[in-house]
Amino acid sequence: MRGFSFTNTISRAWKSDFMWSFRRTPVAIVSFFVAMILILGAVFAPLFAPYNPFDPATLNLMNGFSQPMVPNQFTGDSFWLGADDQGRDVFSTILYGLRISLFVGFAAVAFAMVLGVTLGLVAGYVGGWIGALIMRIADVQLTFPGILVAMLVFGIAKGFTPIEQRDEMAIWVLVIAIGLSEWVQFARVVRGATMVEKNKEYVQAAHLNGRRPISIMVRHILPNVLGPVLVIATISLALAIIAEATLSFLGVGAPPTQPSLGTLIRIGQGFMFSGEWWILLFPAVTLLTLALSVNLLGDWLRDVLNPKLR
Repeated sequence: MRGFSFTNTISRAWKSDFMWSFRRTPVAIVSFFVAMILILGAVFAPLFAPYNPFDPATLNLMNGFSQPMVPNQFTGDSFWLGADDQGRDVFSTILYGLRISLFVGFAAVAFAMVLGVTLGLVAGYVGGWIGALIMRIADVQLTFPGILVAMLVFGIAKGFTPIEQRDEMAIWVLVIAIGLSEWVQFARVVRGATMVEKNKEYVQAAHLNGRRPISIMVRHILPNVLGPVLVIATISLALAIIAEATLSFLGVGAPPTQPSLGTLIRIGQGFMFSGEWWILLFPAVTLLTLALSVNLLGDWLRDVLNPKLR
């Protein structure tokens, strides 16, 4: 019976409107598979990467600046995407750098989503001076570019971190900084949806039955406002990855011991005019491909989950 039930569940999911739209949208299909290839490559980097680029015992400085697919004249080693100035395989550094970029992106979006949804629910349902205060804080933050907010939060948080722990805590500080710069969009959308939902009959019925406000917000209103939240989360993931890359490129993001795609691009930028183009090109193309595929998926989700666009 379990196997039969599972088969029926898969069949219903495959025939749903969501999957029907997915199967008939080539851009969504291509974007999904490209994003999954990059994500799986990052998750299983130790299996796919020919070398561990951050293990000093495996590095050979004689391999430095090896061109893509051209055997090194000193060691005879060949690298698919070439090697950087320290003899690290660029393909391996990209896979390991993807792990940092994706972790920061997903963690920052999760933090921003939890914070923004919570504040949006409170502002929309409770209202009054509490809702006004939350929205005024959001309005003030919107007057500043997100990257400046992230840099400010990162600088303040790093200042409070002990010097000996800064490299270890840099990734988490980066997550908090980007998350605090992205929560406003979640809060504004959830507040608007909550103000609509709280006047509907099912919410009034729950209130008359003696449900507490927290229970009404979590069990009744929240499930009905998750559609727009998922769309914003997908698009915010691309923005968070780009923000992390920007901060790392500026030297205030991931530490050198845990380089992300932004750090690799910053390193490659120093050799752009000396002929070693591959050190910059391949990490930059990977970042562009990842951000574009995630962004296109977000656009497709917006079209599918918004009935007015059908």
